[in-house]
Amino acid sequence: MSYTIQAQTRTEVGKGSSRRLRHAGKVPAVIYGAGKEPVSIVFDHKDIINIQANEDFYTSTLTIVLDGKEVSVRAQAMQRHVFKPLVEHVDFTFA
Repeated sequence: MSYTIQAQTRTEVGKGSSRRLRHAGKVPAVIYGAGKEPVSIVFDHKDIINIQANEDFYTSTLTIVLDGKEVSVRAQAMQRHVFKPLVEHVDFTFA
C-alpha cells in the first residue's frame, strides 16, 4: 500500500517553534540521508495519525509531497507523546 503525505518546508527550527507547531495540530519532521542535505518539514497531525497505525507504514516507501515536489522516503523513527495518542516528531530517510 502506498502512503502520501502533504508537507511544507519548515524555516524555523528549535524547541519553541516545534512546540508552537504541535499546539497548532502540526507535526515537525526531518528528512535526511547519505549524500543529501537534511530537510526540516512540517505536516498536519491528522495526515499521519491514521496511517502510522498500519503495520506496513514502517516497512514501505512513503511519498511526501514537499512544496509540490514528490520525495520518496522511509520512516526511520517516530516520537510519540507519553500517554496521549499524539505523534510529536518523525524522522524520515531518503529512499
